[in-house]
Amino acid sequence: MSDERSQTARLLWDPPAKPRRGPKPALSLDRIARTGSEIADTEGLAAVSMQRIAGLLDVTKMALYRYVPGKAELVALMVEATIGEAPLPDGPRRDWREQLGDWARQLATVFHRHPWLLDATVGPRIMGPRELAWMEQALAALDGTGLTGAERMDAVVLLSGHVREITQQARAAGPAGAPEAQLSATLGELMRAHGARYPALTAALASTAKDGGQDEALEFGLHRILDGLGLLIAGRAG
Repeated sequence: MSDERSQTARLLWDPPAKPRRGPKPALSLDRIARTGSEIADTEGLAAVSMQRIAGLLDVTKMALYRYVPGKAELVALMVEATIGEAPLPDGPRRDWREQLGDWARQLATVFHRHPWLLDATVGPRIMGPRELAWMEQALAALDGTGLTGAERMDAVVLLSGHVREITQQARAAGPAGAPEAQLSATLGELMRAHGARYPALTAALASTAKDGGQDEALEFGLHRILDGLGLLIAGRAG
């Protein structure tokens, strides 16, 4: 493990203990991480820097480095502070489909509230306890279904990938946050001029406008993924 990854792992999994005696530290990892998250929430991840955070916390940049070695470790701490606790099932234990559906919707809510997480949670990296707890809960929902460990992992990757794609599109749509409606409006203009060349697309857009079925991609894709898993699970049981 590289030095950078080792430092990240120590900060996430084995942070320095708070001193029981003597003066309290001027800063804490949680305070630093949440300050960075506040910047990212309003201005995006690119706006986060050690210098910026040091200024907001009224300390020198060198003082900040005594707590966090660099930007990579800072972003890892920000993710851990922002992702929140994994959502616990409410009420009696429900079946795997209900659990995974709620899990995906709550993950979408987190990404909508903190779009910079889409940029900060890609590629190979060290994940913290909270983020792994999200994965643990989704995998646990599939216990007893007959799926192999690899299939359960793939199912979670598929679900999270769907959520990421839809929330990424919503972010790209801007404040309106309705990518399908915007796409339909843009395509509608083109179809009025060139619709004869694309009859299937023209018919689909007309039906969408009539039935009001726009911006349901998250739920549509989620149900289709769960339907597919249901068929696989039923086949194993049979």
